[in-house]
Order: sequence, then structure tokens, then C-alpha cells
Amino acid sequence: MDLPPLTILMAAPRGFCAGVDRAIKIVEMALDKWGPPVYVRHEIVHNKFVVNGLRDKGAVFVKELDECPDDRPVVFSAHGVPKAIPAEAARREMLYVDATCPLVSKVHIEAARHADRGLQIVMIGHAGHPETIGTMGQLPEGDVLLVEVPEDVEGLQVRDPEALAYVTQTTLSIDDTADVVAALQARFPKIVGPHKEDICYATTNRQEAVKAVAPHVDALLVVGAPNSSNSKRLVEVGARAGCAYSQLVQRAVDIDWRALEGIRTLGITAGASAPDVLIQEVVDAFRAKFDVTVEIVETAQENVEFKVPRVLRLPA
Repeated sequence: MDLPPLTILMAAPRGFCAGVDRAIKIVEMALDKWGPPVYVRHEIVHNKFVVNGLRDKGAVFVKELDECPDDRPVVFSAHGVPKAIPAEAARREMLYVDATCPLVSKVHIEAARHADRGLQIVMIGHAGHPETIGTMGQLPEGDVLLVEVPEDVEGLQVRDPEALAYVTQTTLSIDDTADVVAALQARFPKIVGPHKEDICYATTNRQEAVKAVAPHVDALLVVGAPNSSNSKRLVEVGARAGCAYSQLVQRAVDIDWRALEGIRTLGITAGASAPDVLIQEVVDAFRAKFDVTVEIVETAQENVEFKVPRVLRLPA
């Protein structure tokens, strides 16, 4: 039987970013160097497939440091941790490796420098997200105020409206963040912004690629996890860019085939913590039901690479 034709527009860049790739390598190298078990505080990245793969190799994922024994290595996730966490690990004389993405660490350093200048910090981010918790935890309680949407700005109670700076979570929607920044600048004209944009290159590039694809497809699938901020933002960006059906799927088994009946064009992208194998799994699922033609829509090229900590490098 002839299969119906389907053109897949594959967004590029998509999938793993340099920070995610580095964090996974850190856990793998820790397992190679010290053997299992290696403890990891929180999911190293927000993807069950990746986490389960590392668990099979001997990684033990825990919510808090007090679940880790003193005599085994512990890795802190790519999202970053409050300053109190490595301090407690040092007090317990634990061997720990920080897998925080360097671009998240940049925001931590930035917030601390603003605070050293006597500025109170406003963080634009999602409440409860590990990155937000980690960034706010770089400074004493009350020194960082959180806003999520422009409406939050009006209710801010600040120490001095002329001594403020803002930082942002690295995985936010570019457009949504611009609206919050505009609200902050309207109410606090002297607020100081980051020296360089806090939203990371990978988040920006994946959102721009989705904007290029979304107006030209009947449906858009984002391969990613429901607790992945950057993946959820890609779904939202796709909908706003003109795609009537923009959905998140973790695996091919999650595809809602009934909702996709009659489509002729499909966009596919993936969040920064989704591995290529899951993207290919989704493409293969469509090849089983359609006569697929894949076209790459590339809006940027990425060649960023972050070094792993020196402590993990094995002797030559």
C-alpha cells in the first residue's frame, strides 16, 4: 500500500547543547574514574532517557545532599545549586564535582558582582525550577527577588528603586523575557541589566529555528521532557509563530496520531537535553506511516564546547 507523503522540516540547531553534553560527560567520567556508585544531586539534565541510561551505568540520583554518603563522589546537576550545597559538601569532606553549565555559572557570578556593588537583584525566572533556586541561592535570602511575568513587576517591594540589577534564567522565552525587562525598565529606569544576554546561545538558537519552521508546517513536535524549561518554551514559541498544533513528546510512543491525521508537513525540533537517538526514534515512527522527505531548516551553526573539570581527567 502506498504511504501518504509527508515533508518533515527539521529545525537546526536542535537537541543537545554544550552544557548538557558536558554535564553528561562529567557523570560518565566520574563513573570511569571512581567506579559506581556515583551520586548525582537532582537529574543531571531534564531527560528521563538520559538519566535512566546513566543510572544503568551506576549513577544514583538523589534529591538532596543528605541522601549521599560521605565516602562516595557526588555530582551537582547542570542547572546549578545554591552556594550552601558545595559548602556543606566541603564541610563533610566529600568529593564533589560541579557540573553546572558555565553559562549558568556566568549568571551566578554576575549576580554576586551586582550584590558586591550594593545592588538588589531581580531574577526573571520560573519559581521552583532548579536553575532559579540555584541562582537565587548564591546570595542571602531577600537579596534576590523573583518575577515570572510583567504583571509581577508592579508588586515588587524593593529596598532602593535606584539600586537594582536584573538577571535571568538561561532557558526562558526570548520574547516573554523582553516583555518582563520592558516592565522592569519602565518602573525602575536605573535598573542595571547583564553585560551580555543571560538567555543562553542554545536556547536562543533553538527558538529562532522554530520560528523559521512553524509558519510552514501543519504540526510541530518538540522532543523533550515535561520538566524541561527550554523544551516547553519551544512549544510555546512554535504556537506563537503560527503553528496550529505545537506539542511536546518525550518519545515516539507519546505521538498523538489521531491529532495528526491528514497532515502533509511536520516540523520537528528538540530541547537542549534531548539526545539524537530520541529525535531519530520520532522520525522513524513517521517513516513507518508516511512516505517521508526530510528537509533541514538551519538558522545557525553551533561549535561551542565546554571543558570538563580537571579533577576528572585521567592520566595519559
